[in-house]
Amino acid sequence: MPIINVTITGKPDPALSAKVAEQVTELTKTHLRKDPTVMAIAISYIDPQHWFAGGKSLASQNANSFWLDIKIVDGTNIKQDMASYLEHVHASLSETLGNVHHESYILVHEVSGAAYGFGGKTQEYRHVMRAMRSVEQKGAVLQHAP
Repeated sequence: MPIINVTITGKPDPALSAKVAEQVTELTKTHLRKDPTVMAIAISYIDPQHWFAGGKSLASQNANSFWLDIKIVDGTNIKQDMASYLEHVHASLSETLGNVHHESYILVHEVSGAAYGFGGKTQEYRHVMRAMRSVEQKGAVLQHAP
């Protein structure tokens, strides 16, 4: 259920937004094993004249850039998952945007399940409820065993 914010250089482009959202969804599903049905992605654009890297605007460097910020529940992925995610997201967005400045960033925030959620419920609450249902189902099976 990650919330993902992607900022890219350029003017708002619905077709590009859709392509980036599709790529990020697939990569997040593949490398972090997150369910796309509860993923939210917001894409925003910044004029390259107002984005600076190395002390110069990206417009003056004729370069593009992106910043991807994703929040996931802590402990749900290992370091290798996140390293693979960063590598593949960077490669994918670099190919899509073209001429991407090396100062393009991805940040994976691992946040407490007790402080993070959607639909008015925390992820910790969802975890506890799943565990309780599992125990109840196992108890029901044992009660009906010969």
